[in-house]
Amino acid sequence: MELAPWTLDYRKGWDRHFAKFDKAVREKILKKLEQMKQPLTSRGMHASRYQVEEAGQYRIAFIQDENTRTKNIHFIGDHKQYEKWYRGKE
Repeated sequence: MELAPWTLDYRKGWDRHFAKFDKAVREKILKKLEQMKQPLTSRGMHASRYQVEEAGQYRIAFIQDENTRTKNIHFIGDHKQYEKWYRGKE
């Protein structure tokens, strides 16, 4: 049985850094977001409820809800921005 695709839900503030990236970077990230709709294995962040996908040096942090097959996108940014964002979540 084939699983239904995942739905992406963008949380307030997710695009704070994304909006400032140049077109090529945004396209790379958008391509990764499309891939995230398929059943992929993501890595968790330490003991965090967030999971992370990488698009080159950029990070997409999200929470996955298995029941609704929704990935709630909380953050997109480069590695340095991600580290700062994550420190604020501890």
